[in-house]
Amino acid sequence: MRKFSVQDLTLAALLAAVYATLTLVLPIPAFTGIQIRMSEALTVLPFLFPAATPGLFVGCIVANLFSPYPLDIVCGSAATLLACLLTQRMPSRWLAPLPPVLCNAAIVGAEIAWFETGFGPGFWAAYAFNAFTVGLGELLACYLLGSLLLSALPRISFFRTLIPADRLDRLAAHA
Repeated sequence: MRKFSVQDLTLAALLAAVYATLTLVLPIPAFTGIQIRMSEALTVLPFLFPAATPGLFVGCIVANLFSPYPLDIVCGSAATLLACLLTQRMPSRWLAPLPPVLCNAAIVGAEIAWFETGFGPGFWAAYAFNAFTVGLGELLACYLLGSLLLSALPRISFFRTLIPADRLDRLAAHA
């Protein structure tokens, strides 16, 4: 495991602040079953920048401190961490947005369903609805905005210098 440089830590801190700010400031519902967190577009960045993972995880924890669901601090943040770790390992930029969509649909969908119904007879119907709506919001944020980030950032010389060589090779191989 490689050590994080000052540059990596700075990127992680910046992404934590941006993620938390986007989640809390944008007027789109951020803590409901029907949500589009624009900040979730950032969860594709671990595909390019491994240092993005801890920053997005911390940013999600900070944002979820304001959630009406106390369990969101643990479950929602765990979903983001798992999604980022899986995104780092995706073989192409076209698959990079998939882990955030699936992880959040499954984990956050279950969390919201549990808060709505407990584990009673209505749980599975509530889970299906919430997994679908959370997944749809993630799909829009990650595949539309996130894919734009994955296309644009490597073209900007400043960001291109931050992307590790193995990630640039993976981008070039699947362009």
